[in-house]
Amino acid sequence: MMLDKEYDLVIGTPSAKEYRQLRVAAGLSPRSADAAEAGLPNTIFGVVIHCRGRLVGMGRVVGDGGLSFQLVDIAVEPEHQRRGLGKTIVRSLVDYVRKSASTGAHVSLLADGDAKHLYEKFGFVPTAPASVGMAFVVE
Repeated sequence: MMLDKEYDLVIGTPSAKEYRQLRVAAGLSPRSADAAEAGLPNTIFGVVIHCRGRLVGMGRVVGDGGLSFQLVDIAVEPEHQRRGLGKTIVRSLVDYVRKSASTGAHVSLLADGDAKHLYEKFGFVPTAPASVGMAFVVE
């Protein structure tokens, strides 16, 4: 899928400030500045999308680089949604993992709401009932 000429896809991660702003704008949970500063440099692979020089989309791959990979922080500003940006982000992340991961590597993500329909297009399937995703938030 080609992006409209007003958009630029770049390999990399946003600044901590941009990352935090886009998460909130896209309806994801906020993250602290300290956490963003500590976590973003550990990204295995990331992409950002700019519109006229401003961050409007992002996604990252985190993990150990061999056995386990997780797609995280997939976000697009609401006014830029439904233009193929989310698909472009996920395709870029999945292509990276498919090219760099060894056979048998585990690739996961947490799908919020209807986003599961997008991820299914890239081969992600629910794991239940064989396994159930579990999480906790540090307070």
